[in-house]
Amino acid sequence: MPFTQFTNLDFDEIKVQIKDFLRSNSNFTDFDFEGSNFSVLIDTLAYNTYINAFNANLVANESFLDSATIRENVVSLARNIGYVPRSRTAATASIRIGDINLGATNDSTPKFLTLRTGLVCVGNVQNTTYRFSIPEDITSSRVRDIGGTSFAQFENPITIFEGTVLQRVYRVDTSQDQRYIIDSPNIDSSTLTVYVKGTNDVGLGRKYSMVDNILNLDKNSEIYLAQEIQDEKYEILFGDGLFGRKLENASIITAKYLVTDGETGNGPSNFSFQGSFTQSDGTLFTPSDTIDITTVSSASNGAESEDVSSIKYFAPRLYSAQYRAVTPRDYEAIIGTIFPRTESVAVIGGEELDPPQFGKVQISIKPKNGTFVSDFDKSQIKNKLKNFAIAGINSEIVDLKILYVEIDSNVYYNPSSVASSETLKTEIVDALNQYASNVEINKFGGRFKFSKINTLIDRVDNAITSNITKVIVRRDLKALLNQFAQYELCYGNRFFINPAGFNVKSTGFTINGFTQVAYITDVPNKNASGNLDGSMKGTLSVVSKNNKNQQIVLIKDAGIVDYKKGEVILNTINITSTVSENNIIEVQAFPESNDVIGLKDLYLNFDVSNSTINTVKDVIASGEDVSGVVFQRDYYTSSYSNGDLERK
Repeated sequence: MPFTQFTNLDFDEIKVQIKDFLRSNSNFTDFDFEGSNFSVLIDTLAYNTYINAFNANLVANESFLDSATIRENVVSLARNIGYVPRSRTAATASIRIGDINLGATNDSTPKFLTLRTGLVCVGNVQNTTYRFSIPEDITSSRVRDIGGTSFAQFENPITIFEGTVLQRVYRVDTSQDQRYIIDSPNIDSSTLTVYVKGTNDVGLGRKYSMVDNILNLDKNSEIYLAQEIQDEKYEILFGDGLFGRKLENASIITAKYLVTDGETGNGPSNFSFQGSFTQSDGTLFTPSDTIDITTVSSASNGAESEDVSSIKYFAPRLYSAQYRAVTPRDYEAIIGTIFPRTESVAVIGGEELDPPQFGKVQISIKPKNGTFVSDFDKSQIKNKLKNFAIAGINSEIVDLKILYVEIDSNVYYNPSSVASSETLKTEIVDALNQYASNVEINKFGGRFKFSKINTLIDRVDNAITSNITKVIVRRDLKALLNQFAQYELCYGNRFFINPAGFNVKSTGFTINGFTQVAYITDVPNKNASGNLDGSMKGTLSVVSKNNKNQQIVLIKDAGIVDYKKGEVILNTINITSTVSENNIIEVQAFPESNDVIGLKDLYLNFDVSNSTINTVKDVIASGEDVSGVVFQRDYYTSSYSNGDLERK
């Protein structure tokens, strides 16, 4: 019998192997397999072998975390190393409830009002109504008397959660192998509260605490664990008498949780009250007036359950961290669990800062929705990190720094091969947006690869003959209006230097003492002969334009630009307004390398929406201009700086 490779899974190759095996037998040496009915049997054997081999390979793949693809298997493998995937996250909003009229002050006036658990208000976005609830009762801070009329006040902003509060009750039966499964699949596990009522307890009983590990537990710890099972449902696990209190027979378990729409619940900003109150004596209270609601912050931070790729990324990293934050990777893994809305995180040790700050860890977080983490969330993250960090190490959460990458591309096309230039442009933008969603781009440490962009554009449509693309990097300066301030923007990539200047450009703004719209520009440092002096630095100026489009210098020495480090430092200046919205000044430069990297705490973002795509007829390819006499070129497309003063 000839040597046979048993690793082939291709149907045709399996057939060849079966035929070779049969030919090794003297009875089939000269047998015509294809010309006989015996070929049907061979096909059947090959098909059966193929199916078995495929299933065996699938089972093997699903046995390892890095190769598994089915969610249930990935969740199960992650569970083996103590990782619980994030559930859906409810969108949250912050509101204030106006003073509630309790009527004339008398002995029967309630001492306080309680906003009951469950529905509080509804909000609308895109013609869809969403329910917003609270998972626990909230009691008014005080009742005050004004002119003989009493008013109840909820002074602090109330956090409301998109979704519906549900409750599930279980009776413990120790005589059987019992499981406590929450049937609702779309719960927000962070809102899950569990009560256990024993024979001597009143009300709902004792409130148990959720934990994610067995550290620091004893036999009396009143805890539970929640883990994802089939169909994205959750199971509640209790102690066994060694780690955590063991449930008593006939105990009553009450689980309260929120079922949410997740990410689709983001957006509502106007709310109408739909909740209910109870008085201090426990009876219902019906307000005589309409309840006023003031929105403090719109609904945001809703998210879908953690996807398979995220589980496969974070599970082994959290396991390697072993519930302690020592290395930057430890911090990244732990932050991803304590702040579920994390999309990407960068952690820099104090020794890597300039200048070094020993005993400090600098953290930058890109949330899934939006660009900034609220001060409240920052405080919560820092407090939770104390349970994992080494004593004496201070963590600092800094605002996100985004390095935007834009392209300015002239795309040449054959007009006879495409319906219209606008259709072609739409196809290009769609392809670029799809590439921008790639995991290698939009993240800390992301990399923009110029060659891939060129190739991508060329392959969008057969009508495209070539493209000439220029790369631009941008940082957004958040101006502090009507106050003197200094600004520093770090790009982390070396700048191209055009000796004529105009390497740094900005959108317009106004400064104190001048009415003209001003811009930032640069002049590279030169020696006496007028050549670059080799310092790789330049001087920033604040300039404007007169009615003849001539440049006017408002501030000659306004700061410095370090082309080598990729830094723009603006000296003390009083900015009074900006042309762009939200007090933003967009400051761009041209990178020396067309490949751009987001280093350290810079979040790389390929900004397709602010990129320029020009479609240009290739009249040579179409045959309109065989000699190339009238072929039009954009002479600035392949260069770095076009000499314009302002950012377009």
